[in-house]
Amino acid sequence: MIILDILKDAIFAAIAAIGFGAISRIPRRAYLWCGLIAAIGHSIRFILMQPLAGSMNIIVATGIAALVIGTLAVFVAPLARTPAEAYLFPSLLPMIPGIYAYKSFGGAMMCILGNTQDRFDYYFYQFSQNGFICVSIIMAMVVGATLPIFIFKSRAFRATR
Repeated sequence: MIILDILKDAIFAAIAAIGFGAISRIPRRAYLWCGLIAAIGHSIRFILMQPLAGSMNIIVATGIAALVIGTLAVFVAPLARTPAEAYLFPSLLPMIPGIYAYKSFGGAMMCILGNTQDRFDYYFYQFSQNGFICVSIIMAMVVGATLPIFIFKSRAFRATR
């Protein structure tokens, strides 16, 4: 039931984006678009990481999804008369790599608390691997999301004129 999994993923991403948009105080007219863009972007990442789509790496899949989110935000902004960033940042929130950050922090703490060389090596490996993945995902999100703003510069800033 891959369709149900994609639908659940989209719904939870939309809820998270709308919630973050609410605490970011974006205009009410932006909530629907924000949820829709987040649902589309997160679903694209989910699909790209599935075996049927080639089991793409999470970093590459996140970069592609962020590119889609950025492009959609740039093209929706003039329609809703709201800056693209109002859609962009809340829509990216569901893709933040929280589990990798958590595991990286846990590995760092266990390095400090470890009392043998083997335990230190193991937890340092966990810290560095998860930390590298976390930073790489965030960089892919930043590059993917800001690229459309630079490519479509005249359209991106049309909503704020």
